Amino acid sequence: MTAAGRRSRALRRRPWLILFGVLLLAFVAWFLYLDLTVTRKFDGRRWDLPAQVYARPLELYAGLALRRESLEQELGRLGYRKIGSRPTRPGEFSASQHAVELKTRAFRFWDQEQDAQLLRVDFAAGRIARLTDGRANVPIARVDPLLMGSIFPTHGEDRLVVSPEETPALLEAALKVVEDRRFDSHYGVDPRALFRAIFVNLRSGELVQGGSTLTQQLVKNYFLDNRRSLWRKIREAAMALILELHYEKDDLLNAYVNEIYMGQDGSRAIHGFGLASQYYFSRPLAELETHQLALLVALVKGPTYYDPWRHPERARERRDLVLQLMAGGEVISPAESQSAAAQSLDTWDREASGVSYYPAYLQRVRAQLADQYRDEDLTSTGLRVFTALDPGVQATAEARLADGLVRLDRRDGAAAVKLSGAVVVIDAKSGEATAIVGDRRSGYEGFNRAVDARRPVGSLVKPAVYLAALQAKRHTLASTIADEPLAVTLENGDTWSPGNYSGETHGEVTLLRALAESFNLATVRVGLDVGVRGVADTLIALGAPDDIDAFPSLLLGSVELTPLEVAQIYGTLANIGFRMPVRAVRSVVDSQGQPLERYPMAIEQVTDPAATFQLNQALVEVMQRGTGRSALGILPSDLVVAGKTGTSDEYRDSWFAGFSGDHVMVVWVGYDDNRPTGLTGASGALMIWSSIMKELRGASYAAPLPARLENRWIEYETGLMARPDCADVVELALPPDLRLGAKPGCAPRRGLFRWLDEVFN
Repeated sequence: MTAAGRRSRALRRRPWLILFGVLLLAFVAWFLYLDLTVTRKFDGRRWDLPAQVYARPLELYAGLALRRESLEQELGRLGYRKIGSRPTRPGEFSASQHAVELKTRAFRFWDQEQDAQLLRVDFAAGRIARLTDGRANVPIARVDPLLMGSIFPTHGEDRLVVSPEETPALLEAALKVVEDRRFDSHYGVDPRALFRAIFVNLRSGELVQGGSTLTQQLVKNYFLDNRRSLWRKIREAAMALILELHYEKDDLLNAYVNEIYMGQDGSRAIHGFGLASQYYFSRPLAELETHQLALLVALVKGPTYYDPWRHPERARERRDLVLQLMAGGEVISPAESQSAAAQSLDTWDREASGVSYYPAYLQRVRAQLADQYRDEDLTSTGLRVFTALDPGVQATAEARLADGLVRLDRRDGAAAVKLSGAVVVIDAKSGEATAIVGDRRSGYEGFNRAVDARRPVGSLVKPAVYLAALQAKRHTLASTIADEPLAVTLENGDTWSPGNYSGETHGEVTLLRALAESFNLATVRVGLDVGVRGVADTLIALGAPDDIDAFPSLLLGSVELTPLEVAQIYGTLANIGFRMPVRAVRSVVDSQGQPLERYPMAIEQVTDPAATFQLNQALVEVMQRGTGRSALGILPSDLVVAGKTGTSDEYRDSWFAGFSGDHVMVVWVGYDDNRPTGLTGASGALMIWSSIMKELRGASYAAPLPARLENRWIEYETGLMARPDCADVVELALPPDLRLGAKPGCAPRRGLFRWLDEVFN
């Protein structure tokens, strides 16, 4: 061939060589770009770690008012397994008629790290009689708290990261044998599995089978979306190869264990086996048994399709197949496979446990943390937040609110529009919020009525009216006032003429009776006498927002408050005038367990203790003979409580707020569109309040008599002094220098020492 011919052929080949070179350079550049992108993201912060939010830990000690059944319920919520013998592993317990033995889990609290501990709890008369570790008495012990939720990002991913040391070897082996038998030998892509998938897909004419390795599945979950295309498959394979080139197999397997999608809980996406273990079994991953681990591995193929709650038959069939594959791969023996397959799905019975997701409470947690932490800190840095939520109180409040609203809906048959409701419970001694329910549906993530619904409170405001009068020393509970019609001229010249709900008047009545039976006319007279501004200031001091308008209608509850704000007000009353801000969060630690923030109890005296003590006596009478007396048929006969009903205009809102020695609770019932309910505070909210308080039990309300007061017996209707054996009398704390008339025919007999004191002094 001539030189000219060779040059001609070379020129004809050059465009193809140039094109190949350009494509090769483009591929190398693309691969290097992928390499940089993949390694930078994987080396940076592999996951956003949502803040983990915990309920209060149950503290056990001799003398604690706690029944055996209640402890068993608590352990059930925590996923402890009840066995028939003495517990030997963390997360196990056994129970007899009067005792519970348990092996607690190791847990890092905000103040110390606690090892697993064997405990025996003996009960007697509704209390812990003795707490031992098998050898000696234990002063106090804490049970690991319930992981009640997370503060996850807007994209909805939630996870509980586990380390390689915390990952069961059986889980790793099961994943390999079921999902990727050649994981330990391939370089990110398994050609055999890939060609098998290509053959199946070509034969079917569509993408019906994947040949993805565990590394490719990790790439798909961590870097890519769920769209199926050839280009995405190429990127997936390249990224898998990059990961295999840069990282060890153990590191990739641990990343897979923490990244894989495992289910959906409302707006919360469950990622990783650590959180999946808590979500499906309410137990740490390390405590799961073979049949439970097999179910989690089964869910990898399709968490929605194999959802064990919605599709138990599918889930069991898939789980049993996983067990067969584990036996075939010699991960477990055939006998172990058969034994595990004989087990039920064994998923956590959420309804029976009373545990749900707590969006209403979590909203309050976020609000309390907002001043100290940015949103990205809460959703990505792995903070651990310890709260005051009591799972038992929360479960009771949720259940009784839902049941109560169903009964109220049935008053006139099946109502087209359902009533809404809210409950707030705070600890009477600390001001900590132990339960917040924002809807009749537990776990509802929408509008939170407990925190955000501002509604007229009606007669719930009346205690502030009478407290203002008592503090001004213009009246006592034994004073009388006219419950008669009156007209009030407003600033704009209009006339306001309030009336009683019954439409009746009652003449001269004691302040005690006026408050107990919620007489509007008498209350307005008391409020006008002390001044509307004074009432507003008293309400603000108790804990209401400081923007309350001092209009006369305030005296009958025109002010709009949320249930949480009402709980703050009545919490101050329960503590005899000492205000403690309602708190949800106790402490915050970082991902390494180092303390970041503590939220100790803050106390401020805001009202006169003697006046508040007298007011609370009247609130006890509300429950004994006033508008709250219908609760007597529900509550235990020996439980003393104080409280007040509230009903807004045209029966649009039904309220009850009150307290025992342990709990302050507020219940609101109404329609979201503000239509009339036909319910008073007594016929609606009080019934729900009483049913919750009945189950919570606890101590009666009691307070020491202030030094500036002395107890006297008076007639309920007239305020005249009387003997204890007379009819219709009540014992009240009154100023010792107060002069009262005596009831004819029932005057108290003066004691010798009082007679001598009056003679000589």
